[in-house]
Amino acid sequence: MNIKAEPLTAAAFAPFGDVLDASGAPDKIINAGLCGRYHDRARLEFSDGRAGISIFKAEPRSLPYICTLLERHPEGSQAFIPMSADPFLVIVAPDDGGKPGLPRAFLTNGAQGINLHRGVWHGVLTPLSAPGLFAVIDRIGPGANLQEYPLSAPLAVHL
Repeated sequence: MNIKAEPLTAAAFAPFGDVLDASGAPDKIINAGLCGRYHDRARLEFSDGRAGISIFKAEPRSLPYICTLLERHPEGSQAFIPMSADPFLVIVAPDDGGKPGLPRAFLTNGAQGINLHRGVWHGVLTPLSAPGLFAVIDRIGPGANLQEYPLSAPLAVHL
């Protein structure tokens, strides 16, 4: 299957999670007028445990990107915040009876992060250039929080 990556927008990504960016006017001006606060931009969810911040360093991928595996985290949301101003690819799919449905791909603009809602099928972290550094906010706690689904046919993502 071939799909075309579309620009990441809050409206298009809403069924899968939240777009983290500083578009539009800030919700509040703080720090003696020197900082705009874009308040509460992600719905973090955890069944138990706590939120933790980790750093991921992923190898850059090239396009077309061949995706062979989707995964999801049933116990908590997962946010990816790039630590460099480089676009990255996001592959997601709705749930279809316990397996991934029709996938979609999004391309960030280099100044966006994402928060995947709990249980959303998604591809692995896919930076398109080095250094591939991300701050990741997700559930830290006991029990299994990863379900993987190998795709029967590879998915090719193009721009």
